[in-house]
Amino acid sequence: MTIVTDVRLGVNIDHVATIRNARGSMYPDPVEAAVLAQNEGADGITAHLREDRRHIRDEDIDGLISALKIPLNFEMAATEEMQKIALKHKPHAVCLVPEKREERTTEGGLNILKEETKLEAFIKPLNNAGCRVSLFIAAVPAQVEAAKRVGAAVVELHTGAYCDYYYESKHSNYEAEFENLKEMSSYAHSLGLEVHAGHGLTFETVGQIAAFPELKELNIGHFLISDAVFNGLGTSIKKMKKLIKEARSS
Repeated sequence: MTIVTDVRLGVNIDHVATIRNARGSMYPDPVEAAVLAQNEGADGITAHLREDRRHIRDEDIDGLISALKIPLNFEMAATEEMQKIALKHKPHAVCLVPEKREERTTEGGLNILKEETKLEAFIKPLNNAGCRVSLFIAAVPAQVEAAKRVGAAVVELHTGAYCDYYYESKHSNYEAEFENLKEMSSYAHSLGLEVHAGHGLTFETVGQIAAFPELKELNIGHFLISDAVFNGLGTSIKKMKKLIKEARSS
């Protein structure tokens, strides 16, 4: 098995925009937060431009493209509108996620099996434009296999249930979901897919996931922005990176 020694930390800055939009003001500026994260050691920035623009706005994407020296991971639904925006900006990475207006956050992973033909056609021009395409999926073998078939370079494993079970003290569910994630990380890697993970990860839950030998990137947002309210974004990023590094070396 190939052991990946370094795991990149992508910092999602969506909820800086959530705070800004709560008052309809110009601050805090998510682009400024992204540059700060970059300067404090983030390996990439993630931003999710939703159809309803509830946090990140079009002008934020414009600003991020101009300001960042590290990769931008552009999260989006597989819609014609978002594809046009991605092809206009050609970010380093595009992560396709399911999206519903009524949800508070992304619930579950993409059901690739349900729209395999559509996704294959959707991904092709993004690949041709030089964007690294990732699919945000549940840790299910059939979804991993479908991700490979439709032409994605990356799968991002949804860690939300794993984190929820941890904080709900549902130990048997937590352990089962951990083993499932671990197995799918290995399986995706064996198919030639790059493996990422994210959703709901905290200081308490990141270590076991970061220790997966095949893992190359973790994308974390809500928790880091929440912790930054009390401790500062730089402090929060540095602590998360320290925990990831310790998990890799243990």
